[in-house]
Amino acid sequence: MSDDGTGGIPPRAILTRMAARIGRRAGPPDLPNRNRLGEELTISHSSIVEKAADATARATPVSVARRVRGLSDRAIAWLFIAPAITLLLAINIFPLLWALYLSFTNYRANRPNAPVQGVGLGNYKRVLNDPDIWQAMQTTAHFVFWTILLQTVIGFTLAYLIDRKFRGHAFWTTIILIPMMLSPAVVGNFWRFLYEPQIGLFAYAVSLVSGIPTSDIQMLGNVSLAPWAIIIVDTWMWTPYVMLICLAGLRSIPDYIYEAAEVDRASPGRQFWSITVPMALPFIMLAVLFRGIENFKMFDMVTLLTGGGPGSVTEVASITLKRAAFESWATGRASAFAIILFVAVFGLANIYVKALNKVKQR
Repeated sequence: MSDDGTGGIPPRAILTRMAARIGRRAGPPDLPNRNRLGEELTISHSSIVEKAADATARATPVSVARRVRGLSDRAIAWLFIAPAITLLLAINIFPLLWALYLSFTNYRANRPNAPVQGVGLGNYKRVLNDPDIWQAMQTTAHFVFWTILLQTVIGFTLAYLIDRKFRGHAFWTTIILIPMMLSPAVVGNFWRFLYEPQIGLFAYAVSLVSGIPTSDIQMLGNVSLAPWAIIIVDTWMWTPYVMLICLAGLRSIPDYIYEAAEVDRASPGRQFWSITVPMALPFIMLAVLFRGIENFKMFDMVTLLTGGGPGSVTEVASITLKRAAFESWATGRASAFAIILFVAVFGLANIYVKALNKVKQR
């Protein structure tokens, strides 16, 4: 080995390495300076990544490295997402299984030390034979139907108008989206103030149009008006959500289809019913699915506005479930009711998704 500091490396190899290094730094003779700078930055970034990878490899135990080396790409992907899946299962699946177990017992949450006895299908029979629960289900169906109908019609109309891209459409889109950005607690308290018969702006507006005295406009205290008061608030808050989904569907329609229709001298109305509606229908159905599931679970808005009253005219299924679980402390019966609601929503959603897939395949 020579003592010239080259460690015994042949001189030709040293010259080759030096030439290659100079070539990488200098680049081709006709390469612009900015391209050469970008190449140097790329080389520098790659070297940093390589150094980090080498450091990680050196820090990995040999046994772990051998195991990872033998895994496929699919196995490595599952290895990374396994913690998230485990957490989701613990949060979602375990409470469902626990509620399923409690639904077959006489367990009461206010008596945790009392002996738990199995009652079989007794809780389910009691729930299905309870007229109050069927009344709550009818009230829930009333809310779901009218909120979905109004939100779909108004949301699609707004999306169709905004898709015309008139002057200032971006500004008005932002304004329309404001209700969806607010918290349900804020919306509930805000509309509760608006519905006040003496100082609320809603009562003054209705009185100005119809001539009815403001004292007679009891939106939250009237048996006939209270359900519609909640429907109005939910429609005001979540119509922008439906509008966004419908707008995405309208923006996905290619322009050449409309151009071909114009060549065939199709009228605007014909284009709307033959092109716009059929091609945006999957997005409309998707919005209906999302809002239907959410409105079936409606709880916070009803609690903030009416609390289920006056009487029980606005008592939806979720409020009945809450009262059975945390006021009557019939935990087993409430668990049975929750399982029945889950099966109903899951079954209806499954049928609806199959219909949605058929529409998408047309």
